[in-house]
Amino acid sequence: MEKVRLGIIGFGNMGTGHLKNIKSGKVADMIATAVCDINPERRKVVAELYDDVKVFENATDMFASGCVDAVLIATPHYQHPALAQEAFSHGLHVLVEKPAGVYTKQVMEMNAAAEKSGKVFAIMYNQRTNPVYIKLRDMIQRGELGHIKRVNWTVTHWYRPQAYHSSATWRSTWSGEGGGTLINQNPHQIDLWQWLFGMPDKLMAVCSFGKYYDIEVEDEVTAFMQYENGTTGVYITSIAEAPGTNRLEVACDRGKVVIEDNIITFWRNVVSEREFNAKNTGPFGRPETWKCDIPLPTDAGPQHVGIMQNFAAAILRGEKLIAPGEEGIRGLTISNAMHYSGWTNDWVDLNHFPHDGYYEKLQEKIKTSSVKKKINDSGVQDTSGTY
Repeated sequence: MEKVRLGIIGFGNMGTGHLKNIKSGKVADMIATAVCDINPERRKVVAELYDDVKVFENATDMFASGCVDAVLIATPHYQHPALAQEAFSHGLHVLVEKPAGVYTKQVMEMNAAAEKSGKVFAIMYNQRTNPVYIKLRDMIQRGELGHIKRVNWTVTHWYRPQAYHSSATWRSTWSGEGGGTLINQNPHQIDLWQWLFGMPDKLMAVCSFGKYYDIEVEDEVTAFMQYENGTTGVYITSIAEAPGTNRLEVACDRGKVVIEDNIITFWRNVVSEREFNAKNTGPFGRPETWKCDIPLPTDAGPQHVGIMQNFAAAILRGEKLIAPGEEGIRGLTISNAMHYSGWTNDWVDLNHFPHDGYYEKLQEKIKTSSVKKKINDSGVQDTSGTY
């Protein structure tokens, strides 16, 4: 195999962008050979634009066609795990768009199928290629921050008006999308949270459902997280604030790190706060602090193209994955826990997450959802406007 032959399932906004990137030669080790979408208008667009790409009405036919080595799943959220499992059963490698799924039970089944298949499995966590977060992770892992005391992340820059929620019958519903801003706009930041700081041990969240919009799912969330090592965190998100904020603040023994506007500022204590406190005798003493601007590349990294290239390189040459698909369950567990806490008004233990309990409560929400016809988990739908 000289290049990976990729089939894309779902030709909406994301699928369209991925195909353009591959056809323009941006993914060196990959060629696009097939697209699948149940919407005849979307299939017509593919046929008119790319005469060398085979077009399929259903995923099963694509899987069995022999014209693909791997698939990229860019369909509505509920369908990701079932499609991935079927692809694995046909001996195909899988790259799935975020989120991994809607609820942890289905993602656990997908992960088990991936392990059994022995195929390469990745997830489109393209923010892991952003130099800002790569640098912060490196600083944490090298011990430059010391013990992390507190993390605050305000993620309110994902503004979405009512027209967005009203643009499709499945959008912003329990049965169609499986949630609101946590499952739609926030998976990247939630994944980065666990990628940078690890999984919290427990959390409590206040979720507002339809607070600002005529929707049934969450449009605003504030969550408090705790770690057994004493670290605490607050995660705030809303899709009703304009202009909004994306600010990550990390308080640590060695000072404070702030990330905003893709800039890292490190207020670095000359000695750690704990060391200073142990030796200080003055009632108003404080550590000497230097303001350090951390040098970074001027771009945002390879993003989606980087994940696809890495996926192809893993298939062809065994390159280590940037975003292994199995890790998708981590961020999903956090967002599921926020939902569950909001529904129960109680703490949620993430080390013993109630997978069955979450699934049962989600089914209750689906029964009263405004989408009358539940999306078929094994179907394929047009995904225009996935974000």
